[in-house]
This record gives sequence, C-alpha cells and structure tokens, in this order.
Amino acid sequence: MPRVCGAVIKAKVPSSAPLNVSVDDVNDSSLTIKWKTPETVGSSGLSGYTVEYRKDGTTDWIVANEELTLADRYCIRNLTAGDLLNVRVVAVNPGGRSEPGVLPEPVPIRDIGDKPKIRLPRSLRSRYVKKVGEQINLVIPFIGKPKPALSWLKDGQPLDTKRVNIRNSDRDSILFIRSAQREDSGIYEMTVKVESFEDKATLAIQTVDLPGPPSSVKLVDAWGFNAALEWTPPKDNGNSDITGYMVQKADKKTGEWFTVLEHYHRLTATVSDLIMGNSYLFRVFSENQVGRSESSAVTKKVATIQKTGIVYKPPEYQEHDFSEAPKFTTPLIDRAATVGYTTKLLCSVRGCPKPKIEWLKNQMIIGNDPKFRQISNQGICSLEIRKPCSFDGGVYTCRAKNAQGEAVVSCKLEVKRTYLYITNKESQNFPGLSLKICHNLLYVFTTVCCKMH
Repeated sequence: MPRVCGAVIKAKVPSSAPLNVSVDDVNDSSLTIKWKTPETVGSSGLSGYTVEYRKDGTTDWIVANEELTLADRYCIRNLTAGDLLNVRVVAVNPGGRSEPGVLPEPVPIRDIGDKPKIRLPRSLRSRYVKKVGEQINLVIPFIGKPKPALSWLKDGQPLDTKRVNIRNSDRDSILFIRSAQREDSGIYEMTVKVESFEDKATLAIQTVDLPGPPSSVKLVDAWGFNAALEWTPPKDNGNSDITGYMVQKADKKTGEWFTVLEHYHRLTATVSDLIMGNSYLFRVFSENQVGRSESSAVTKKVATIQKTGIVYKPPEYQEHDFSEAPKFTTPLIDRAATVGYTTKLLCSVRGCPKPKIEWLKNQMIIGNDPKFRQISNQGICSLEIRKPCSFDGGVYTCRAKNAQGEAVVSCKLEVKRTYLYITNKESQNFPGLSLKICHNLLYVFTTVCCKMH
C-alpha cells in the first residue's frame, strides 16, 4: 500500500454489486424494482445507485434516474404496455461503479385493462329539458383501460356534427350545443368500447319553446250578463304539454284588454259580470312550461249585452225560528268548601228567549238572602256563598225558565270544619279546667262565630 510522507493512503475501490434485484410492482405504464445493499460498499461509503433498463433485443442501456438514489427501491415511469424490459442496478461510490445487479429475466410491461363503464350523472337519468336558444353542455364521465373507443348516436342515427359538438378525453365525453333548437330533441346514445367489452348510456333531451295560439275560438252564446266561449288546442304546443289558457275581454268602446281567466285548463268558459249595453270581443292565449303564446285567437263575433228584458226578482227567504228551551251546557259539579272561606258555584246555560235563573238550596228558593250573591251574564251563572259555615252545606240547584220550557242542574256542597287544638301546656292557663273541657268550649265558640257571620 503506498505511503505519502509516512502516511498510508487507502485505495478507493468500487463496491460490490447490489444484491437480490427483483420486481416489486408492474402495470401498463410503470415498473418498480427493489434490491439489497451490496456486501461491501468500500471505505468511503456508498454514494447511491443508478437504475438502467433496455428493451429486449436492443443493446443500449437507458438511465432511469438522472440523480443517484439512496433508496433500495425505484419506480421506472412512462413505459409502454407490451414492452419487454431488461433492468439492472449499479452501486456508485468514490471508487466508481460496481458490477451491475441484474434482474434474472426480462419483465413484460403488462397491459392492465379495465372494463368500460359510463357514469351517467343523476341529473341526466331523467328527461333533460332546455329552452330553445339556450346552451347545452353535458359532461359524462367514464372509465376503461386502455382508452375506450367512443361513439354517439341520436335516435339511432349518427350525430349531425354541424349542430352537435363532441369532445372526448381519457375520462369523460362532452356533448355541446351552442344554441339548442327544436330539432335537437331526441334520444342520445353514448357507447364506450374496449376490445370486446362495451357499455352504453342513453339520455333524453327535450328542447321546448313557446306554444302557438289556440287553433280557433268562437262565441257560442250570449245571455243576460254572460258570454259562453269555446276553443280548440294549438297546433304547435312548443314541444311541451299545454298547461293552461288565459282568457281576456275587450269593450269595443275602449279597445282595452282585461284578463278574466288565468291558468285555465278547460276548452270552454263562461265570462260573467259583463256590462249592460256594451259589446265585447274575446281572445285566448295558450300556456306551457316555457310561458304564454306570443299571439292569440280572437272571436269573430261580438257579444252584445242587451238593455231590455231584464227583470230582477229578489229571492225569498223563510224566517228562521231561533226559539229554544233552556239547556245547561256546563253542569254544576260537587265540591267541598272550608268554613269561613268564600266559595262559588258555576254553570252555563243557553236558550231563546233569555231564560230566567233561580237558585235553590235543598229545594228552597234562596231569593235575596244577603249571604248569597247571584250573577248571570252571557249564559254564565254563578252563586257566591260568603264565608260559609257547616250549616251552609247541602244540595244546590240552578233552575232556568223561559217560554219554551225549563231545565235544572244540581250539585252537592260539603263545608268542612276547621279544628283548633289546645296543648297540655296551653290548658294550664285555665286552672280548674281539663284539656277535654277546653276543646269542647273552643268548638262551641267556633260554631257561634260561624252563625253570626
């Protein structure tokens, strides 16, 4: 080994060849290979790898990577399906290139095909409607490998390329019409084909326009303040269903047109509320989803509303008898009250003429007893019992009378007593009296106070 000024200089030698060169993946346009690090890389280390390939039957090697790669995997791109490639990998270090690691056998670039499939947008799966003069621009995606062959038909015939433009790419087809006309309506069929496989899609295009006027309109009859009209559908519906008609009238004196019916669906109509002594012309327009016809059909005859022979006889109405016997619509409800707390009984009654209201307690008329307050307003009857005591309990009845009859409704009122209790400690304030005697005296006192109220 050479020496320079006493130092030993190591010679730079190439590394050994990359190991186990093999195919990792292959498709119709790329090839991915992988390998393992050489057994010896040299004292200066490894700078990288160069991947080279050539078509089978040729002698010139093509460098796949312009710059060295440090990875142990590389993808060769932009290949052509059907080619048979030889591939090798060279390790590079400061000592130079190694012996190449070569794939054992040539690799065929496979032609991986996908069956053709048209992905028709949801909006085109039903009838596609456009107005005359509007632009049609439909994008229809598809898939298929290799690139499918595309064709279009309209109503089973080849497209008129003067009217319809077709633009195809690798993934979609565009049908373009700059200004749609009536003749562009029809069934369009798109076909994509790869070898023996094909897929088809159909779409219905409908171009619509304003309809023509009704074919004819005539005045059938005129009587009183009315005129009867009749017309026939238009010969040209604008390539769309007729959705209705608009009827107008014009007084011959003024010549101004006024709309009397809009969005009318029948072929006959009666125009009313015409003015006596005036003469009228009528016209009818057709309507479809685009709009109203530009022209109309006009009656040839004039409807003249005569002044004489019109006698108005007002209708006769039989007077209704609204008399009704009293009837309670809301009954009295049994309830309980507390001694000393004012309570109220409520019910509602109807009848014509207005019934007279009476209140009874235990079948006795209450009358003008100041303890009770009786109110009747708009059919609502109420009885207020002021500070009731236990003697005010019983059966209360509300009676309603008028010339047609009478009605009664009853309820039961229970007045509960409020008890006061004296404890043993409080009874000591009354020496000589037992606790039971104190309770009896308190009961008598409470009862007397209730009667005084």
